[in-house]
Amino acid sequence: MGPMIAASDPAIPRVLSIAGTDPTGGAGIQADLKSIAANHGFGMAVVTSLVAQNTLGVRAIHTPPPGFLYEQLHAVSDDVTIDSVKIGMLGNSATVDIVESWLSEVKPPIVVLDPVMIASSGQRLLGQDAEAAVIRLLNQVHLVTPNLPELGALLQEPPAADWINAVAQAHRLSETHSVIVLVKGGHLSCPKSPDALVDTAGRLSGGLTLFELNGARVNSMNTHGTGCSLSSAIATRQAQLSDWIAALTVAKAWLQDSIQHADQLEVGSGRGPIHHFHQLWETAPEGSR
Repeated sequence: MGPMIAASDPAIPRVLSIAGTDPTGGAGIQADLKSIAANHGFGMAVVTSLVAQNTLGVRAIHTPPPGFLYEQLHAVSDDVTIDSVKIGMLGNSATVDIVESWLSEVKPPIVVLDPVMIASSGQRLLGQDAEAAVIRLLNQVHLVTPNLPELGALLQEPPAADWINAVAQAHRLSETHSVIVLVKGGHLSCPKSPDALVDTAGRLSGGLTLFELNGARVNSMNTHGTGCSLSSAIATRQAQLSDWIAALTVAKAWLQDSIQHADQLEVGSGRGPIHHFHQLWETAPEGSR
């Protein structure tokens, strides 16, 4: 995508989420807005799909007409200065085309894409035409944050089975589309939970092409919406810090805390949400809790 344009560094960045919904509040736009707020940003939301889901899974999806998505996007950008954009579930190729056209016109200074293509269970969430459209969209974004099956799909390769091959795939994706890639190792069977930023163009701080960040693996089944939440947090922190490595470091520490305390929420009977506001509520004055 070429050299990254710095955001306007507002005290409170204005961050737009373009994604689907989760009525139980753990993923999608609901998780994005919580993540943006928890990371000290002002969240805005444009809905791509209305999703009937809960902690047990997805039941139905309703996608509004593309023209209404166009109206939502322009209603925001005609009025509000957008400091950062996070893109999540797009659903079909017509939706991708509208978002791609809007990005070309508005040119937000930070664009983070969480390519919702394949669920952690392996279920494919997009048709082949929509997958091809998402691959084209990579040329319009600064950072892409796929899970390992999605990383493979973006390259039209099988998913990596280990960390070394995952990082190698990220190098190929970054080279092909001139995009920074966040590699996430949370679903690998290893004692740590590694993440890495890969940018073959050397746009990371210090001109690095690879930055690896290890973290402790948290033993919790309540991890619903972690991908949505992390990508939104990074989009918000990048608008504040103008440094992808610093943004990932701060966002990952926040996410780890949110997973560690997720069991306190007791939401749903399946994979529950993370505790987006644990740090805020933990430090709140006693009478305000």
